[in-house]
Amino acid sequence: MRFSSSVVSGLAVLSGSVLAHPGHDISHEILERREYLSSVKRTNLDHCAPKLKARGVEKRNVERRAALLEKARAKRGLHKKRDLASVLATSHNSTGLGYTPNTDATTLFAGYNACLLTPEVTQGPYYVGGEYVRENIIEDQEGVDTILDYQVIDINTCEPVTDVYVEMWHCNATGVYGGIVASGNGDSSDETNIDNTWLRGIQKTNTDGVAQFETIFPGHYTSRATHIHIMIHQGAVLLSNSTLGNNVSASHVGQAFFDQDLISAVELTAPYNTNTQELTTNADDGILSEETATEGVDPFYEYTLLGDTITDGIFGWIAFGINATSTTSITPAAFYYKEGGVANPNSGPPGGSGGSAPNGTAPGSSASASASASASASASASA
Repeated sequence: MRFSSSVVSGLAVLSGSVLAHPGHDISHEILERREYLSSVKRTNLDHCAPKLKARGVEKRNVERRAALLEKARAKRGLHKKRDLASVLATSHNSTGLGYTPNTDATTLFAGYNACLLTPEVTQGPYYVGGEYVRENIIEDQEGVDTILDYQVIDINTCEPVTDVYVEMWHCNATGVYGGIVASGNGDSSDETNIDNTWLRGIQKTNTDGVAQFETIFPGHYTSRATHIHIMIHQGAVLLSNSTLGNNVSASHVGQAFFDQDLISAVELTAPYNTNTQELTTNADDGILSEETATEGVDPFYEYTLLGDTITDGIFGWIAFGINATSTTSITPAAFYYKEGGVANPNSGPPGGSGGSAPNGTAPGSSASASASASASASASASA
């Protein structure tokens, strides 16, 4: 559990009467997504499982995830090596996997039952371009330590997608996104939030299509179930300032979710229990309903606990497919520069589209730098 007595930036006192993301019409987002998904072929990764197993990818997944789990436990002083009987008994109930206390590591860490599809076109208000390429995105945020293992698979070839950048971002324990100043996003009078970079980051996939992050479990905000945003960038170039620049395109824009039982347990702990925003459950989230409308689509993290309790931390993993031949243009709501954050004047209202970085300069660099510093990079999804 990551928690201190200091007052942390972004953990603002929230008014229950203030709606999250005013101006962002969830019903419009649902209709937009429904219209798009009705026009494309939806598939999960079931057809890829035999090939991935034959190539040894499944075996390496088991070994990598088991090793990462034990490393995370050791790092946090959880020296007692848990036997398999102590693994979370009913991880991810909604898929009907039926994990039991006796589930062995091969069953726990193998398989491709969790899958996000691509591309998705819904753009939302809280994406920030120019974020850092880094594994640990926690900074000073309090909450339940969470380690995430992502694997990207090409749905057309069933091969791991190597050397692409996985970007993820989410709100903090009290439902606030860093890097954005807007009504409904915490204390909108605190203009310093535009400069915050916490809980946002990018990692490059390895030879098995894997990227990993250290973060905290996300909180909730009004009108949306607890979720994490995920984006894939192909052909991006890492700049000397450890960012990808500001050409906003992506081959995947999506969201991943957690079991309600896990969310409920986390919400009982501090500082999550200080969040006064209305909690929307998975069952009541319209975006999640659209995601799971097709048989076999399962945008949920598999997970296990690092220790004996939720506060010891969580290890989650998910494999998802992308269409590597597809790209989508995305519009950030803000850009991050060397001097700090800058709102995108061309993004329109929350959820709007259009625009590029001010002056054509590269996020993460000086706002007065030349446009030559920019490269393939970041993008946006619904927040």
